[in-house]
Amino acid sequence: MEKLYYSISEVADLLAISKSKLRFWETEFPLLRPHRNEKGTRYYTAENIKLIKEIIFLKKQKLKNEGARQKLRDNKDDISKKQEITERLTAIRSELLEIAKHL
Repeated sequence: MEKLYYSISEVADLLAISKSKLRFWETEFPLLRPHRNEKGTRYYTAENIKLIKEIIFLKKQKLKNEGARQKLRDNKDDISKKQEITERLTAIRSELLEIAKHL
């Protein structure tokens, strides 16, 4: 069963990025707003994680923060679809390489 909330450490480990980068992106990307408890501890939802994956996808395309913000604002659905397709193709490629090793 999928969790409702993830800590900043869990998200950083899951996506292989630093906690400081996640905190920085919160200031740079207004759409990224994790829930906070009364102590200020961040709790990320699955939707937050999806957005972070999209930001990573855009950053890998060498976009600066302003360009990534604009793409997310203008083409959110398109970016989401492209990111998911890229993620699937990467997984398929890994599987095919693993199969080729065993042949």
